[in-house]
Amino acid sequence: MWKRDESPKPTASQPPAPAPVTPSQAAWAATQPDFRRIERDMVNIGKSVVIKGELNGSEDLTIEGHVEGRIELRDHVLTIGPNGKIKAELNAKAIVVLGEVIGNVTATDKVDIRENGSVEGDITSPRVAIAEGAHFRGSVDMQNKGVKAAPAPAPRPVAAPSADNRPQQAQSASQPAAPAQGQRVGA
Repeated sequence: MWKRDESPKPTASQPPAPAPVTPSQAAWAATQPDFRRIERDMVNIGKSVVIKGELNGSEDLTIEGHVEGRIELRDHVLTIGPNGKIKAELNAKAIVVLGEVIGNVTATDKVDIRENGSVEGDITSPRVAIAEGAHFRGSVDMQNKGVKAAPAPAPRPVAAPSADNRPQQAQSASQPAAPAQGQRVGA
């Protein structure tokens, strides 16, 4: 009556065979980054950690705790997590703010204040993004470090006419007076 399945079943000692990969799965996998190859050095500072002083590093850093002082990651990304509370001067390649920062922020690439992120201080970076719902109070300087702004031309001082530069009053009517230096000719 009932036909029994005669196919062999994997046992605990025998691992199951991998499922065949379809062409669509292979195409999707090819577009995804291989996280094992892109593995970057990254450090996390947890919610319960409090740091007072100077923090320097040569790897990406995510802060969920409290930091007071100065943070410098010249060629790396600094992320202030949603629980992070920072009272410091920040200097990094890119800075992402999801928490609270009080202090000046300088990035050589980009500053990104995400939703619910807060920055009170001046931002210096060539690119700045402030999401809807973010809080920012301060000024923004988006000048590239390599390109200096052209200085405004210095105004030329206008000298008051001296007795030597004034036209002479007793010139003849047939000879027009020469304009004094710095005066306009014609109406």
